Amino acid sequence: MSSNQHPMLNVAVKAARAAGAIINRAALDVESVRISQKQVNDFVTEIDHASEQAIIETLLTAYPDHGIWAEESGREHGKASADHVWVIDPLDGTTNFIHGFPVYCVSIALLVRGRVEQAVVYDPTRNDLFTATRGRGAYLNDRRLRVSKRTQLKDSLVSTGFPFRPGDNFNVYLRMMADVMQRTAGLRRPGAAALDLAYVAAGFTEGFFETGLSPWDVAAGSLLVTEAGGLVGNFTGESEFLEQKECVAGTPKIYGQLVNILKKYSKFASAGEKAELRQNTPTLVDPALRPGTKVEDDAPAAPEA
Repeated sequence: MSSNQHPMLNVAVKAARAAGAIINRAALDVESVRISQKQVNDFVTEIDHASEQAIIETLLTAYPDHGIWAEESGREHGKASADHVWVIDPLDGTTNFIHGFPVYCVSIALLVRGRVEQAVVYDPTRNDLFTATRGRGAYLNDRRLRVSKRTQLKDSLVSTGFPFRPGDNFNVYLRMMADVMQRTAGLRRPGAAALDLAYVAAGFTEGFFETGLSPWDVAAGSLLVTEAGGLVGNFTGESEFLEQKECVAGTPKIYGQLVNILKKYSKFASAGEKAELRQNTPTLVDPALRPGTKVEDDAPAAPEA
């Protein structure tokens, strides 16, 4: 940790590394990790809980008057009325982790009166530490980050997430991905939104979009992007996106191009845009086959490929 870092950021880094050590030890024998299911395709492990507890203990030991807003324990820890609130995802990419797929991270952000001021995204598999303090830039380990210089979507790599929750509209999401995919150099789905945002900040990708995200998924990554010279908002381009469950990020030029494509898919789109979208979206996935839907044994078999 650099002595030049903000003291609160140094504490967040200490917390993230403590969580990362727990995750790395568990990854050595991931098949023995106990797993439970919050809802269909939404998993939590004992490592999520242990990682979160280590983070909370580290933060509250240093700042007992701060609030906590964590994925697994919510707001039950810390001071509920605090102006300083730590937003924590102890293991972003749990599904990847339980399969041994090495794309997951720890995400910690500090909100001060609702605005992200400090951010840490830590990838324990690569020992990559992404940090940012508002007004002081974003860093990967000791290297200052700047977003990519690419300006055309056709030359850009864009990351996203796929819908997986009961009630997600697969057909609309498939249309949205097709709208973006055919205009890019490639679309990727790594499976950890905090890392996706960190990679935009680092210039590894030019853009990112996803729906259904929670504040702990995007809080830290959003500051990384903006401190690296990028933009973050909702699908209509508004900057107040943290609790709106839709996020788009990118270089300034790519962000604008993505918003132009995605705005009709926003929950803030006009009633006319929403009606037109419903009318013109083909049914590519049977809604009866969405996650959590029981398929009857006598249902017709899918044709062989």
